Amino acid sequence: MGRLSALLKILRSFALAVLIASVAGVLASSVAVAQDTPAAPAAVPACSATVVEKCTASPGDTAWMLTAVALVLMMTIPGLGLFYGGMVRRKNVGDTVMTSFAITCLVTVLWAAFNYSLAFRSGNSFIGGLDRAFLQGILSDVSTGANNPNPLAPTIPETVYICFQLTFAIITPALIAGAFAERMKFSSMLWFIALWATLVYAPIAHWVWGPGGILNASNEHAWFNVLDFAGGTVVHINSGVAGLIACLVLGARKDSGPAHNIVLTFIGASLLWVGWFGFNAGSAVTANIQAGMAMLVTQIATAIAALTWMLIEWMLRRKPTVVGICSGAVGGLVAITPASGFVGPAGAMAIGIAAGIFCYWGVTGLKHMFGYDDALDAFGVHGVGGIVGALLTGVFAVSEYGGRAGWIEGNPHQLLEQVGGVLVVLVYDVIVTFIILKVIDWTIGLRVAPDVEREGLDLTLHGEVVH
Repeated sequence: MGRLSALLKILRSFALAVLIASVAGVLASSVAVAQDTPAAPAAVPACSATVVEKCTASPGDTAWMLTAVALVLMMTIPGLGLFYGGMVRRKNVGDTVMTSFAITCLVTVLWAAFNYSLAFRSGNSFIGGLDRAFLQGILSDVSTGANNPNPLAPTIPETVYICFQLTFAIITPALIAGAFAERMKFSSMLWFIALWATLVYAPIAHWVWGPGGILNASNEHAWFNVLDFAGGTVVHINSGVAGLIACLVLGARKDSGPAHNIVLTFIGASLLWVGWFGFNAGSAVTANIQAGMAMLVTQIATAIAALTWMLIEWMLRRKPTVVGICSGAVGGLVAITPASGFVGPAGAMAIGIAAGIFCYWGVTGLKHMFGYDDALDAFGVHGVGGIVGALLTGVFAVSEYGGRAGWIEGNPHQLLEQVGGVLVVLVYDVIVTFIILKVIDWTIGLRVAPDVEREGLDLTLHGEVVH
């Protein structure tokens, strides 16, 4: 018994020693791990107007702007392609829709190469810099959720802002094509669009929206503080005036005819209407109250402009047409674009009525008065509608909605600012567009041969026909 008792004591002592050693080992290991583990990284701050480096974007704003990008891209392909494609003759439908598609591809490449940087990065008052040439230097750290946004859109990733502004850069030159439809060489069109997007669109976008631009409403040293929420001057006056110069330089078509498929035009106009919510409400570049008001006034102005056009046409020509009511809707969309973030519902109603009246006159009376062949009324709708909208923005702007007062709130000076901005854009656009067209005409020629025009551009230029 004595030996057994002694053995048990030895075993208990051994077990206790093993237990103590095990606990000590675990504690030592824990201390070592704690010492080797780096401290948790500091939380990434939220991006804001004052924080634009290594910050995290707003999920809500980003989600809305991704949606807006898709909506605006839909406006060109397929919206504008179908809208224009339905109004030309059957023998030129393929060339018309391919023009919209090809412009989308071409402008995307130019935008990534240098046009985004020229338009929306810091440079001087007339043109941006090249720090984003080929989209270099963009920070998008997925592991930490950090990025460096463009200060013009601080709460969303710069990649999203690039895409959003790209859709504007795409549709603007695509609108010009409506003026010279059915008679320009496809190769000449590509050269014209490439040069125009770089030499006209990028500088004017920088003037109005870029940092320190000569027409930027937030630049105290600007020539004119122009209110242009979503592109009245940058997109519509710009494209409409360029279209007018193009059809004047090219000359009239040898023959013309009625729209070959008004259903295509109806579908295209409907896609434009829906996509325009991304165009206007998206220009708030955030999901906020101003975006909501922009969406509301866009719907109101568009509907009133369409009805106004329809009623005028009904009274004067005895029959309301599908092409007419669709054109009126597009005119309303154009006119409310510069005003959408600055006016309320009452202003939208007035702008819609004015758009219906003046765009109808631009497509009928003005065009017939001067005899130019604006094939699909790019100037009559976009040029005239853009001018009407830009000027009326200076009248109906309400400080409660957009932070800027117009004439009706006792600030008639804003109308003068709008007039000055319109004139600057118009003069620059006319001069540079004319030079680009004449250079192309002197080198490779602008217009297709008479037999090509007679046979149709689809078969002769593309080897395809639409049945």
